Amino acid sequence: MIPTPYLLFLGDAQDQLSAKVAQGIKDWRPENAVGQLRLAGCGADIGLNDLTLEAAKAAGAQTLVIGVANRGGVISQAWKDVLIQALNMGFDIASGLHNLLSDEADLVEAARANGRQLHDVRIPSVAYPIADGVKRSGKRCLAVGTDCSIGKMYTSLAVDAEMRKRGLKSTFRPTGQTGILITGSGVPLDAVVADFMAGAVEYLTPDNDDDHWDHIEGQGSLFHASYSGVTLALIHGGQPDALILAHEPTRTHMRGLPHYGLPSLETLRDTALLLARVVNPACEVVGISVNTQHLNEADAIKCLTDIEARMGLPTVDPFRHGAGRLVDALAAM
Repeated sequence: MIPTPYLLFLGDAQDQLSAKVAQGIKDWRPENAVGQLRLAGCGADIGLNDLTLEAAKAAGAQTLVIGVANRGGVISQAWKDVLIQALNMGFDIASGLHNLLSDEADLVEAARANGRQLHDVRIPSVAYPIADGVKRSGKRCLAVGTDCSIGKMYTSLAVDAEMRKRGLKSTFRPTGQTGILITGSGVPLDAVVADFMAGAVEYLTPDNDDDHWDHIEGQGSLFHASYSGVTLALIHGGQPDALILAHEPTRTHMRGLPHYGLPSLETLRDTALLLARVVNPACEVVGISVNTQHLNEADAIKCLTDIEARMGLPTVDPFRHGAGRLVDALAAM
């Protein structure tokens, strides 16, 4: 287990979305976060107190968590200076980047010299099987998006929390670095060898009670040229009974791909449902989750109302307004 509480390292994140790992921990496990540490020029702020390493240590922080998800997942020299200082002061370091802490000789040496641990949450810990596509008992819900970094994890966490509040059987199943750091377990799906990705999702969501819902953390987008493969593995390995469409209405292009526009919700619905019914012919689209964080309240309500009228599905921002209507739709299946 990664020692808590955390100091969340935002580094020199270019924008708010780049700090989505830290933001997710702050929003869903605030008791585990004592503050944030930002370098000069950082363009993100998750609303926690800015702390030095010394102040965070005095506040009880045990682990410095790299809360940045930059393109390519690399550790810069500027970051290393802080990470080595943190190890020298008695912090563990945790990261979900593709650039593993354990591959950096200077970090490994500093950890060894100080008796500290490097926690790479993106290293698969299980020899996952190849998917067999056999139907499993229990129910599963997957959020699929018009883009990556759009609110799929927040949707699943919000729906899971609402179900458990109602006394229903429900589990959030993490498949990425942020979800794993929030819950302490899961499958780092985009670090699994491609042939075994769908099998890893089968492993993560085994047979369960007929009235139990697994809420599988979504990744990427079927329409994102960089990350579509992990999304398809989630669909085929997850065998979802229900899909929730996730959308961010202010996006003008795919995250990191300015030459690609976003698909319509209709296109997402038709494409994702076709692929989901390959492994579960009974799969249905039950609702739409809209990330309205960049809209004021009046514009957010209008956006949700307009989409619902157009799509004929319950449409909510589950983080801003609650996930009740999405849970109602799932409970009715």
